[in-house]
Amino acid sequence: MSDDYYFSIKRKRPEELYESVLDYFKNDTLSSYAKSKSIMRIQRKITLRALEIMELKENHCLILDAGCGPGFVAIYLNELGHKTIALDIISDFLNFYDIKDLNPILADMCYPPFQPNIFNAIISISALQWIYKDSDLEKKRLELIGLFKSFYSILKPNGKAVFQFYPKNKAILDDIGNIIAENTKFKGNFIIDNPNNPKKRKIFLILKKE
Repeated sequence: MSDDYYFSIKRKRPEELYESVLDYFKNDTLSSYAKSKSIMRIQRKITLRALEIMELKENHCLILDAGCGPGFVAIYLNELGHKTIALDIISDFLNFYDIKDLNPILADMCYPPFQPNIFNAIISISALQWIYKDSDLEKKRLELIGLFKSFYSILKPNGKAVFQFYPKNKAILDDIGNIIAENTKFKGNFIIDNPNNPKKRKIFLILKKE
């Protein structure tokens, strides 16, 4: 990504207005999100793009859907022939639909409860901004370090992780890039679709374990 590229979102997003994702996604807000056909369609489209970015060599991979919400991404990955494990910190999301076939795990994605070298790939859609939203919060920085170290551990050699998320500004991207470089052996970069169109802009982080 060019150092000349710049963006900054002025309006307040839910992750800035609420201390925790657990505070935001509950009751009517959680139900409306889980029932939304529009969000389901958008996440399926983003999932296809994430798979394209990862360029997986195998057709039937074991994939972790980290921060899965009601399971839109994991369900779609299963439909495409992959074996999926759905992980989220919000129990009501995991119980909203019958997703027993997705092996739902209630856990914090920063500290996934898995042995090393398990997954071919990890996909995380619209979750990372809840973990790292302000470079001035040291606790959030430590959580992000924990996430990347954990993901590096549970991926198989040559495994890949891709995040689609909504950072507030380019400074957040720079911070995340520095945290990865300083604390892990991941190789990767940011990919921005429609960079100059705020309404259509999609930001991806692709990482590979070498």
